[in-house]
Amino acid sequence: MAGAKQAVILAGGEGTRLRPLTTTRPKPLLPVLGVPCIEYVIRSLAEAGIEQVFLACGYRSEDVRKALGEGGRFGVEIEMAFEKEPMGTAGAVKLLEDRLDGTFVVGSGDTLTDADLGDLIDFHLRKKAEATMGLTEVEHPEQFGIVGVSPEGRIERFKEKPRTEEVFSRVINAGTYVLEPEVLRMIPAGTKYDFSRNLYMDMLEKRRGLYATPLKGYWKDIGRPSDLYLANMDMASRRPSTQAPPGALAVGNCYFGPGVTASAASVKDSAIGRGCVLRGTVERSLLLDKVLVGNGASILGCVIGEGCHVGDGASLRDCVLGDGVTVSKGTVLAGTNVEAGSSI
Repeated sequence: MAGAKQAVILAGGEGTRLRPLTTTRPKPLLPVLGVPCIEYVIRSLAEAGIEQVFLACGYRSEDVRKALGEGGRFGVEIEMAFEKEPMGTAGAVKLLEDRLDGTFVVGSGDTLTDADLGDLIDFHLRKKAEATMGLTEVEHPEQFGIVGVSPEGRIERFKEKPRTEEVFSRVINAGTYVLEPEVLRMIPAGTKYDFSRNLYMDMLEKRRGLYATPLKGYWKDIGRPSDLYLANMDMASRRPSTQAPPGALAVGNCYFGPGVTASAASVKDSAIGRGCVLRGTVERSLLLDKVLVGNGASILGCVIGEGCHVGDGASLRDCVLGDGVTVSKGTVLAGTNVEAGSSI
């Protein structure tokens, strides 16, 4: 059965809810076990037989280009596509209409997934669908688009970001689609247009071939720093555990990147980036690369940006630090976001 050979990854958002982490990097490059989350998506596409990937970029697109290169190490050809102004999810794909010449996949650089996209493509082709939506189930569907599906997989109703009393399902649109090129003709040119808010509502109304099926594999929206921490923990639990460096007592679900050094450190349920230096306590936290945790310092429930220095005896609880923050000796912080490059 012929499959899809092309894909578009939507990677243009600014990730405002993830600030201050996204002040210095685009959301798709936030790390999960030391790997930019967009790489998981690209590898899933490559495993499904995709050969050409278009990255629809906006914010800090040059960072994305430098990080991913031309795609050779993933086994795909990567091409950048730039939006001069935000055109919405469907509008961004419409800009590539003349480059897409067969069944293609749309993925999101804002989510972490290692789903079996080959299974999604096969379902789409079997149903002779015009558009197929990947589905997943979540605890709190109010932040997403909820979907009602018939026994044969046809979408019967769809509600974007429902109020609590409007929730009819915990099954949501996972932002991963398989599309036929003719669907692009339904998207008006030069107009901000979304798949979920506009195109799929239009297709539903016109009884077009709009189908959906559950994604097989892991999926998580990384909308907030706490989501990024949980994604790291989820992935750590799915992989063989990494060994704690000498001088660190590791408890629970932990990940240590290459080159971590420790002295009288305690780490619990945390992911530690490469080159970190640990001399204190880290619990339920995510540390990006090259973070220094001083003697007797305590970090609990935090996400700490790259190159931060946490001074001796400092105590941080439920904080998010942007890159390059210096926390002075003995400082106590709780529930605080600190912008990149600050000294406190």
